[in-house]
Amino acid sequence: MRKRLDVASPTPLYHQLFVLLKGLILDGTLILSQQMPTEEQLAQIFSVSRITAKRAMDELGNENLVERRRGKGTHVVYEYKPKPVQAPLTGMLQEIETMARNSRAIIHLCDLIQPPQVIRDEFGLSVGETALHLVRVREREGHKFGRYVSWTHGVDIPDDPNIFVNTPRLSYFRQNGLEVTHVTQTLSATEANHETAQALDMQEGRALLSLVRRSYNRVDSEEQLIDYLEVLYNPERFQYAMDLKLE
Repeated sequence: MRKRLDVASPTPLYHQLFVLLKGLILDGTLILSQQMPTEEQLAQIFSVSRITAKRAMDELGNENLVERRRGKGTHVVYEYKPKPVQAPLTGMLQEIETMARNSRAIIHLCDLIQPPQVIRDEFGLSVGETALHLVRVREREGHKFGRYVSWTHGVDIPDDPNIFVNTPRLSYFRQNGLEVTHVTQTLSATEANHETAQALDMQEGRALLSLVRRSYNRVDSEEQLIDYLEVLYNPERFQYAMDLKLE
């Protein structure tokens, strides 16, 4: 926190303090349920009177940013939610295709089958409907770095599954009339189970980078999920980097 307010400013000190504290709440510095400093502490920190500190805190309460309860103090009630980063889709898809062309896929499974319930729910499929199920391991220079498990709705199984050894799936989608117009990605950490450890030649229980990518196609102003992909990366052999710029 800034230690001093601008006493020479025509803006009242209570409002300066209110704006400062509000900013700390809105940007997530002061988080949900965190206890705020007392009026006495604020008065000491910012060299203002307790009346000034109280008025600033009252203003925060009036905007539903904090809750003041006698005997229990003042707590933040605003939940900070970071805005998602916007990135050009074209650049992302180009990077995906570039990586596919600069690595080799080992095809473990390629079949047109009924997905499990959790995947049917993602696509909104009924019992009996099928999707292209593809399980691959990607390697570069003999080093396996990722296990890819995907479900794609709206394409047929290729005559030769080995087409996916060197051909990006995005190219196959386009050949079958599917264009990706929106992509969401979620990154998290997990650990290798027995199946993944064997596929990536690593010890069971080792840390992995998990990426879930959902690809959509816009049809008549509505987006439809066409591909669900989960990738498990060996962090010792793969690094996921982003270079973002503010516009």
